[in-house]
Amino acid sequence: MKKLLILQMRPEDEPTESEFDTIVRLGEIDKDLVHRIRVEKGEEPDVDLDNYFAIIAGGSPFDVSSPPEKKSDAQKKVESFFNQLFNKVVQNDFPFLGACSGNGLLGNYLGSKISGTYGEPIGTVMIQITQAGEKDDLLAGLPSPFRAFVGHKEACDTLPPNAVLLATSATCPVQMFRIKNNIYATQFHPEADEGEYVVRIRAYKHYGYFPPEEADTLLREIRGVKTPYSHEILRRFVAKYKSKTSF
Repeated sequence: MKKLLILQMRPEDEPTESEFDTIVRLGEIDKDLVHRIRVEKGEEPDVDLDNYFAIIAGGSPFDVSSPPEKKSDAQKKVESFFNQLFNKVVQNDFPFLGACSGNGLLGNYLGSKISGTYGEPIGTVMIQITQAGEKDDLLAGLPSPFRAFVGHKEACDTLPPNAVLLATSATCPVQMFRIKNNIYATQFHPEADEGEYVVRIRAYKHYGYFPPEEADTLLREIRGVKTPYSHEILRRFVAKYKSKTSF
């Protein structure tokens, strides 16, 4: 039986485990159908797409736009892994959903400039669905705008060549795009909820996303925040592909 491949790239164990658990829970995924790889550890670098029905890639503290000399060995492993993976994913139009770092890695691979121009502080923003997005299976019928969690120091400056813009926001023009029919990327976090962001705020307090002294304020600001429609995107992605065997 084909499985869902979840790719993670956070060197920190606590947010990695929290992210994995949240993807599985909000995506309504049977853990028996999941194969998980922590890419930053150099695990299983060669992925055989025939073993999977889809791929989900999570976030990380790595910035694609960082100068090469500032990139750690772990980050270099991640970028090399994804460039090799995208050679196969894009050629085969293989179902892929990349969130935040997954978005930046895919955008960079496709030729978009990645920079800090459209970085967004940790919190939530209102996501506007485009006309093309209204016709896409992952977004059709959802309210526009809808609220989603964000928190990133870099983003795509422009839409990748040949991509379809599915969602945008006032602070970041490329919030979600699609390549071909089955390859998706979101700058926002469809897998995140309040509990997950509590873990991330505490774990990344000293990583430059926000002044450390503002951590308690951020924790108060996200208290009680619900983002059901962004979660629906994740759930729909999994549901759309889990019963298919060819694309």
